[in-house]
Parts: sequence; structure tokens; C-alpha cells
Amino acid sequence: MQIEIYNMIPVGENISISLEAVCDSFSSLLWDIEYYKCGEFEVYIAASPRNIEIFQTDRIVGRDDDKEHFGLIESVELETDSEDGDYLIVKGRFLMCLLERRIIYPTLNFTTMTAYGIIIQKAVENNALASGNRLIPGLKLGEIQGACWSQTTKLQVSYENLMEWIYTICEKIGGTANIRLSKIAEEQYEMIFELSQGSDRSMMQDENPHIVFSDSYNNLLSFTYFTDTSVKKNFAYVLGKGEGQQRKRTTYFADSEPVLLDRYEVYVDAKDISDEEQENGVTKPISDAEYIELLREKGNQNLIPTKTKSESQIAVQSTQFQYGVDYFVGDFVTVEHQRFGIRQNKIQLVGMIESFDHNGRNLTPTFKEME
Repeated sequence: MQIEIYNMIPVGENISISLEAVCDSFSSLLWDIEYYKCGEFEVYIAASPRNIEIFQTDRIVGRDDDKEHFGLIESVELETDSEDGDYLIVKGRFLMCLLERRIIYPTLNFTTMTAYGIIIQKAVENNALASGNRLIPGLKLGEIQGACWSQTTKLQVSYENLMEWIYTICEKIGGTANIRLSKIAEEQYEMIFELSQGSDRSMMQDENPHIVFSDSYNNLLSFTYFTDTSVKKNFAYVLGKGEGQQRKRTTYFADSEPVLLDRYEVYVDAKDISDEEQENGVTKPISDAEYIELLREKGNQNLIPTKTKSESQIAVQSTQFQYGVDYFVGDFVTVEHQRFGIRQNKIQLVGMIESFDHNGRNLTPTFKEME
């Protein structure tokens, strides 16, 4: 496996990308792919004038065996030591971090039921694709894959960080967002923004081959499991426009209303939800019924499930399942530890850290149960 370093230069509304160097002599590489947040990477490499020239902030780092994830260098640190030698520590996040540079402005308003996929694409289009100073050169809308993105809602949002808001929606509906590079001509690339959904490969279905990590299969090398209800919120009081008793308000909960000790309440200040909308340049009021639906969606976004996840180290050389071929980040799998009687029949792989060093390659997955 080699890492590739690209130089990125805006050319009008497009980008010119040139391959600056190919490197396979690094001391270590961490490649952390995440499903519900922006992934990150770290390269630890011997310092030299050439490497300092190559590894510069705002350049792109890729891998010759991964065409879906590309990192943007955000920090470079030089460490010198007379005994251990001189090293560069290069860190950054994947290209989704470009959307963190934008907020949602002006207000994005959907008062009719609209698919989440369309809503997300519209948010990106308005805040990163429109001509002018806010344009992110070379960024294009790609495909929407996965049934979760067909779910519909009404919502209004403004002034939220674009990247963080997208991942909030992803976690609510079970999808993910990614930006990858696509070559269209010599030194001409597009950055493709795509929405997708993982597959179910657990024991609870029969459509796909089952992926099971277990101590009895010798493919689960270490296992940590915890659950935490301290952050749980499952009933929202949502208050919008108005003052005192005149404030417009509603409540929100998923499925059946939680009661007694199973009820975890949260207050949501939704004064930022406007009771007006723009239509063809004309400001008109939003009906009370439509406004309440917008408040309910705001409440939905503020519910927090029980925090339950497990972290493990799995066998890289396993002949049973190969990461990136048989299963991917975002998929549902089955994890069990027979010795302690723990079995998670359907749990989502929400993160995978690939680490490469002198000892070889290691895989450290993070699993999370979804309510």
C-alpha cells in the first residue's frame, strides 16, 4: 500500500489536481473511516527537506487501494531529537471537512414533506455550490443510495454548521455522507458529494452473507463493551416563536410516549424556527399546523439514544471476512463474546481505524447499537 500526495489549485469554478509524490516509506499511518462523523488520518514519517516540501497543509492525501476516501492535510508538526531522529507528524480529516467551512445561510425551509436526500443536497447546493465567494470549487452533487434517504420530513434550519448538521441528519436516519475525488481529465478532478447507506450483514437477515465476529471463531482478538444512559433524551419539549405563555410549542417522542423511569426529558429552544417563509420573493406566514411540524422535527434532532457501543480488535489475516471486500463501515454485523455470554445480533460498524507500522496492519473497529 502506498500513500499519494496531491496538490490542489482552484481554477475558476473547478480544481486542478496534480500528483506531487508517492510514498511507501512512512513509519506509521492511521486511516480512520467514520460513518456518522468526518474521518481522519495521521502520517508519521521521517523528516527531510523533501518531505517538508511534499507534506503541506491544504494538500490531499490518498491511498492507492482506497478510491473512496481522501484526506486534506490540516496540520504538520516537526519533531527533532538527537537520539530518535527527526519526524513529521501530518494530520488531517477527509474531504467532508470542506463543508465545515460553511454555515447554512439563508434559512433553508421545507414546509411540505420532502425526502431527506433532497433536503441535504439542497443545503449543499445553496451553501457550497452557488456561484460567488461561497463556492467550493470542483464540488459536485453525486448519487443518493439507500432507502433511508427516501424518508420524508418537514424542517427549517439556519446558521448551523453545514458539515455538522449533515452528520446530525445522518445519525438520525442511518445514512452517511462522503466526498471523493473523481478524475475527469488529465489533472482535472471533481469532488463528488454522495449519500449512501450501509448493508445488513448480521444474523438477523438472509439477503447477504452473515458477518460474525466471535472469540469462538478466533477473529475477535479483544473486546470492550459498555452502555451509558446518562446522556439519553427521549422526550422533547419544543418551544418556538413568541414570549411567555404565547410561545408556540409542542412535544416530540418516537413511537410510544415514554413514561415513569423510562422518560428522559429535554428542553429545546427553537426560537430560530421562523413562522414565515419566502416564496417567489414574497414573505408569507407559515400555518400553525406546518409550524408545529417544523418544531417537531427540531425536537427529533435533539433526542439522544442510550449510548451503547463496543470497541474491538479483529484479526486482519482472517480467512473468513475481509474488510473492504466482504464488509464495510456502516454495515450491520453480529458480534459475540461467548465466554461472557454477550451477543449483539445486529450492531452497526460505525468506525474502522486501519493502522500500518513496522508490525504490519491492524484493524480496530467501533460498533454501535442503534435504537
